[in-house]
Amino acid sequence: MPTGIVLLDKPAGLSSNAALQRVRRLFGAGKAGHAGSLDPLATGMLPICLDEATKIAGEILSSRKRYRFTLALGARTASGDAEGPILERAAVPELPRASIEAALGRFLGPGRQIPPMFSALKRGGRPLYELARAGVSVEREARPIELYELTLLAQQDGRLELATVCSKGTYVRVLAEDIARALGTCGHVAALRREWVAPFEHDPMHTLEALEQRCGQGDACSLELPADRPLGHLPAVHLDGGRAERIRHGQAAPWDGTAAGKARLYDERGAFMGIGELAAGTVQPRRLLAQSTQKP
Repeated sequence: MPTGIVLLDKPAGLSSNAALQRVRRLFGAGKAGHAGSLDPLATGMLPICLDEATKIAGEILSSRKRYRFTLALGARTASGDAEGPILERAAVPELPRASIEAALGRFLGPGRQIPPMFSALKRGGRPLYELARAGVSVEREARPIELYELTLLAQQDGRLELATVCSKGTYVRVLAEDIARALGTCGHVAALRREWVAPFEHDPMHTLEALEQRCGQGDACSLELPADRPLGHLPAVHLDGGRAERIRHGQAAPWDGTAAGKARLYDERGAFMGIGELAAGTVQPRRLLAQSTQKP
């Protein structure tokens, strides 16, 4: 099985699920999952986990992300981006750069954000965007987020080019609307690109066209990252044959370390086994791959 991670540079106009299915077919994977959905309007990094690597997708979902986006001032849309109909127009005041940067500074740090109706969150088993398209709006609870960076890159003709590094669960469309409101007007996202998802800040992305070309040459699998690549923040535990076998059978194994919490597990060959839990001199299996994969 092609167990591993592909960093797709998702094109505009394609849903995350449609992009995922195309990559899955290209690699001949039995299953696939993406770590963090992108709107059809958005482009950029979409980590796609293939086969057994889907078991560690949750570790990527919790990572920081960097976005670059264009905020068009003076018009608010139903979807918060350029794809929705305009609901409101407002005059755009004079905005000196210092005033904009002062307003942006107020968004930094921990905060709370109400998810938009046009999102993949579910209510009663239905995605909120389905309800929104039917003209239905429901109450949504504010969720904790954090902005680590929020920078003004350029300003021209009522548009702001911005970049942010943010926590999981942050909706840039909502952030853009809030920024516009703080500047005394309304606005929406006119363009959005996810530049990276931690820990892949310096790893290259691959377009669908490049993947299709590589697949045609029979070597597309060389583009995969190993399943343990996003887990460098976890301690590595190497198990000898007997302890590795106990883990494979779902049993706890003795461990002589003092750390506690989640860990990366490797067998006697150095092959990645999955995620375990360290506590009180033992290691417990938590999320194991069906087969040990490539060496770290």
